[in-house]
Amino acid sequence: MTTNNIHNLTRTTDDVVIVGGGLAGLFCALKLAPRPVTLISAAPLGQGASSAWAQGGIAAAVADGDTPEAHAADTIAVGGGIVDEAVALGIAREAPSRIHDLIAYGVPFDRDLEGRLAVGREAAHSARRIVHVRGDGAGAAIIAALGEVVRRTPSIRLVEGFVAEALLTEDGAVTGLQLREADNFASRRVVIASRAVVLATGGIGHLYAVTTNPAEANGSGLALAARAGAVVADPEFVQFHPTAIMVGRDPAPLATEALRGEGATLINGEGERFMLAQHPLAELAPRDIVARGVFAEIAAGRGAFLDARQTLGRRFADKFPTVHASCIAAGIDPAMQIIPIAPAVHYHMGGIAVDARGRSSIDGLWAGGEVSSTGMHGANRLASNSLLEAVVYAARIADDIAGHAIASPARLPDALVTPRGGAPDAATVRRLRAIMTSHVGVIRERDALAEAVRNFAALERSATSIAVRHMATAALLVASAAWSRCESRGAHFRSDHPQEAPALAQRTMTTLAGAREVADGLSAHSTPRIAQSMIA
Repeated sequence: MTTNNIHNLTRTTDDVVIVGGGLAGLFCALKLAPRPVTLISAAPLGQGASSAWAQGGIAAAVADGDTPEAHAADTIAVGGGIVDEAVALGIAREAPSRIHDLIAYGVPFDRDLEGRLAVGREAAHSARRIVHVRGDGAGAAIIAALGEVVRRTPSIRLVEGFVAEALLTEDGAVTGLQLREADNFASRRVVIASRAVVLATGGIGHLYAVTTNPAEANGSGLALAARAGAVVADPEFVQFHPTAIMVGRDPAPLATEALRGEGATLINGEGERFMLAQHPLAELAPRDIVARGVFAEIAAGRGAFLDARQTLGRRFADKFPTVHASCIAAGIDPAMQIIPIAPAVHYHMGGIAVDARGRSSIDGLWAGGEVSSTGMHGANRLASNSLLEAVVYAARIADDIAGHAIASPARLPDALVTPRGGAPDAATVRRLRAIMTSHVGVIRERDALAEAVRNFAALERSATSIAVRHMATAALLVASAAWSRCESRGAHFRSDHPQEAPALAQRTMTTLAGAREVADGLSAHSTPRIAQSMIA
């Protein structure tokens, strides 16, 4: 049943409450059937989820000659020395089963002439193991197929148009959520009681000025869990996709890595293939290396471009219709012209720390998809592992909940968050996103990070809008962890500490209290220069 009427929302429920209408949320809801589920989505299904925009596909060892062990080895090799190897291997071994689940739900993966799953290759994979839909339409096709099944499943109550703005707890356990209408910041808040909550709210891309993520990926799920006391893992590790199409759109359209897998090259404004001198794999090097290479060309004033004229030419439209449409809409014919690109925030390796079953440090709270951090990605995600991780952990969460005794809510909890202010101040949000891009971006440095930490801490304390406060909370977690990690590892690059420090080859585990302690220490030595201008 779907309702957008706040008065029709049952406020005390034995349902499992899932927050998020992307891949992890939908897959988990379906796997829980016929157990009653209330699925809360800020946007209509198929909109507002990063997974719906995913072009690359899903990595899985389904081809002859490939193995889960090889897949896990590639994942570990890219992850900067901090991948949880048991997690990576476990996910790789479950991948074929989850692909077949998706097929059973109606996902039309591409096939070869013999009817087998067609597989492509992407950066840092040692084999062709990426399953696609129509070349670059995997995310949209998966969400469309799952969304249709969800709408037909009687045990799933779909509530569209609401966001969670507070996680309610008592004695270290979940008691419910505070919700409001997504597009109405002045709406009356609703408190829903539940002892089982799954967060699948996506990532943090819109904390940055240049991102490939939808506006809903603003760190709200990470923030509300952290504000409830949840442990957060690896927040400093933010992956920048090296080939966002720079045509003045926000979010920036993505030029999938599969283009480079099919032979497209990266050139600067002088026509030089600059990645040849950066890494033996050139354009197919790990994403962090390619992103820094692209960033360096832009910083040097030469610009960076994707060139598919020779390798794809007139086949471009058929092979990659989504990218082709984005280019044509911007007045670029990729069969005949080079495509201007820049690094853009694409994926957050960090998130709510979860165990192998998807459980967070708060009893009754599970997390799946990009809002979580499982240990699979380490410091740098291997291409097309994100959708895989989402479906594997969504299934594990469903299995765990099925065998987990969950008490009925005894009473409707009191709201712990008093509504503050109204809509976010647009100028404040622009400043926050600008600071994240300039101070906590592709290349980082001690003093800039310290300034970012002080400013986000001030905003987190003083924001008069819950939405802005959540953004500042998530930004503070990322910036404080980046300041604290005095080395370069994976996607985290410090120009003042350009080498890996062997003693720091471990994951970050922190809390909001820990991030605030970092900010307090920095503020004791310096006054923030622009914090007052950011107060909402």
